[in-house]
Amino acid sequence: MCGIAALQIRDVALRASLGELMHGMLCGIVDRGPDSAGLAIYNDPSLTPAGTSTVTVLNAELNPDALAAALRDAVPPAVGVTVTGFGETTLINAQIGTSALEQAVTSILPGVQIAGRGEHVAVRKGTGHPLDLAEQYDLRAATGSQGLSHTRMATESAVTAAGSHPFTVADDLCLVHNGSFSNHATIRRQLCAEGVTFDSENDSEVAARYIAWRLAAGDTLTTALEKLGGVFDGFYTLVVTTATSMAIVRDPIACKPAIIAETDAWVAMASEYRALAHLPGIANARIFEPAPGVVYTWTLDSTKELVTL
Repeated sequence: MCGIAALQIRDVALRASLGELMHGMLCGIVDRGPDSAGLAIYNDPSLTPAGTSTVTVLNAELNPDALAAALRDAVPPAVGVTVTGFGETTLINAQIGTSALEQAVTSILPGVQIAGRGEHVAVRKGTGHPLDLAEQYDLRAATGSQGLSHTRMATESAVTAAGSHPFTVADDLCLVHNGSFSNHATIRRQLCAEGVTFDSENDSEVAARYIAWRLAAGDTLTTALEKLGGVFDGFYTLVVTTATSMAIVRDPIACKPAIIAETDAWVAMASEYRALAHLPGIANARIFEPAPGVVYTWTLDSTKELVTL
């Protein structure tokens, strides 16, 4: 049992309240996963400044000041670098592309796990009580266009920051998962044969890698999730976000809970209704359970697409 809460804000005037709204949503799913938690915040200028790439690393061996100094020596002289520590998570911003920043980071910290990457998303995750982590990450102060959170009750792997969600395996792509995949080991082997590499033993990472692999092959997010439904066995609710989109899908018998609320100002999903009850305008929202095997995709231009698996 894990908890998921996701929010996409269409009304620009509400984006200053993203963190406060996400904190309330996180409070509503804490009981579903006390082991660890993770957050993905999109387009918060204090976390992902314009003109920079952002990389998240876990359990860095250097403190933020030392890592920042080493990175400034590893990148061109005119490149600005900022490093901020959040417990087990270290957030790195630099005025270079994501791939170049990843290369610089791994040259200084060989073997470090990169848990977030992109130009629009800041990923922070760790072990401990989710509300303690929310305070550590100053969630209430966050602003932005989208937020994604997950509280974990581990079943398939150890309680570690590496096993926490979201999984961010490509630029600005995040996945959270409630459930389990029975054939993840088989799919992992197939992806490894295609040259895909993995950072953990978590079954959810296999789904994230599969989606990233399909997107790299030219699929849309909706199509990638449609194909996932034909390949992965198990019980699951997935939420996947990109810089401009949010997608939700449940397995074909809808074993794991999920509820969606939608207004002109925002669209939200959570594992339980109580995580949505505080949202502005909830009394007039369209509220429904996502149907089994249907991919729901929203983009920030308010377009929605449905695909039945």
